[in-house]
Amino acid sequence: MPDLFSMKRPLAVNYASGDKTVMVAYYPHADGLVFLPPFWEQREEGNKAVLIKGEITGNGPWKIADAVISLVGCQGTDSELAQMLAEWEFHVQSLPQEYFQPEDIRRLAREYGAII
Repeated sequence: MPDLFSMKRPLAVNYASGDKTVMVAYYPHADGLVFLPPFWEQREEGNKAVLIKGEITGNGPWKIADAVISLVGCQGTDSELAQMLAEWEFHVQSLPQEYFQPEDIRRLAREYGAII
């Protein structure tokens, strides 16, 4: 499996607590990994990105702190995460093309400490 940050598709993050979400964009951070969840643009300022602190280990699935990161649909298909991803992709398709410019997303991630 490739390096986590060479992946070009959304990934799933499953926490030991049972919480889970999709990471629609993710970047290295000095303390671990920072990611944007689906519908991040609708979240309050200062709460658009999520930081998971810890060392990233594994070759896919990956582990960081109490979280396991994998491809959406792999290691046992999770219909809830697949639906979340489908809703996000539909949402993005309904927005004006200029709304999600890659550099704007990278700039936001850098505001949260992403190393890019």
